[in-house]
Amino acid sequence: MSTDERESAIGAEETVMIAAFEGWNDAGGAASAALDHIAEVWGSQQHVAIDPEDYHDFQVSRPSITRLPSGDRVISWPGTVVSTTPGPWHGERTLALTRGIEPSMRWRSFSAEVLDAAEELGVTTLVTCGALLLDVPHTRPLPTFVTSDDVDARERYGLEPSDYEGATGIVGVLGHEAQLRGITVLSVWVGVPHYIAHPPSPKATATLLGQLERLLGVSIDLGELPDEAEAWQRGADELTEEDEEIAAHVEQLESVMDETSLPEASGDAIAAEFEQFLRRRGEGGPKRTD
Repeated sequence: MSTDERESAIGAEETVMIAAFEGWNDAGGAASAALDHIAEVWGSQQHVAIDPEDYHDFQVSRPSITRLPSGDRVISWPGTVVSTTPGPWHGERTLALTRGIEPSMRWRSFSAEVLDAAEELGVTTLVTCGALLLDVPHTRPLPTFVTSDDVDARERYGLEPSDYEGATGIVGVLGHEAQLRGITVLSVWVGVPHYIAHPPSPKATATLLGQLERLLGVSIDLGELPDEAEAWQRGADELTEEDEEIAAHVEQLESVMDETSLPEASGDAIAAEFEQFLRRRGEGGPKRTD
């Protein structure tokens, strides 16, 4: 199937769940921050909370105590919440969100609970989100990777299978278990510069949201994220200016990335960016007929 024949976004007939977890899969907190952003701008409502008692080591993920305005003290337990949002579709489509902390134990049972909730909501497509540390410079666009082990999904969206082998996190297990249930699974990752690993990482979060926009075929209001990304970049620039060793490393990474990049963007890439720009302005992009 040629690129022109592939669909650029998940069909409106699909019910989508997006999942992200703090922890090993979430460099710079980029993936979990992307889910938090979607939940905020599109107004999510809790569907079910997964009881953390069987899945978390509370010496690793500790509960927190807060004081209410009334003076009462409450304990907040680490866990996972499955929520729903109508998004921008005005009742025509429901989006499910799974946001939590990577569990410490019983991952198969945990995944089963999440997927039971997904099936209750009629989810047909699961999009797992992650962020990983890479040898990439903060001065260039951050790389993203969208893959699927589902043959039909790869043909439909023009994706590649993942060639990763090695240790996996909860998003890998959840995606595997979802595929066994007949749910189409897409995996979206963003690369975070390894020398600036501490959260937040707003540039990576905004980059990840850009990929989710393309998959969902809608615009996501980024709010203050672009400004936060610029501030993050200025801070990273100051770091490199103050440390000659880091500066030399960044220069080397820039050279490698520039050498491996295409000399010019493809027509499809330019058109996709233009359509996304128009959607942000609320004008709607031109219909692709090529």
